[in-house]
Amino acid sequence: MVKGAAAEGPSAGRFTRRATMRNLIGAGLAAVAAPAALLWSTRHTDRNLPSDDLGQGAFDEMYAGRHIRGSRAVPGHHHTGADWDITIDGRPLHLMRRADGGYLSMIDHYQSYPTPLIATRRAVDELGRGQQLRGESA
Repeated sequence: MVKGAAAEGPSAGRFTRRATMRNLIGAGLAAVAAPAALLWSTRHTDRNLPSDDLGQGAFDEMYAGRHIRGSRAVPGHHHTGADWDITIDGRPLHLMRRADGGYLSMIDHYQSYPTPLIATRRAVDELGRGQQLRGESA
């Protein structure tokens, strides 16, 4: 027998049914786990928001190339129920307070967010780069 020939058996270099099933199961688990992990990470990263110096949860920052600003609404400045003055690139974004305490925006009204900042960031994500909010600049 030639040296090294023992390592080369009848299945050397070929796929076996066991190896194929193991690879298919691994790929299937990865296909299911990756989106779930991504969804979980995006829902939990915004909970540890840095504190701001504007007070009362107000914010003024650049996010994804957009200038977003938010502060508590002045009483009588907006229609009843508007708790926040929010702008994206100087254009008003309307937020609504939900019964569960979360916020939703006119851009993404299918999802509730825990803070106005997170709701505004998600509205920016939904708008994308090429679209602007309608309305006059502030």
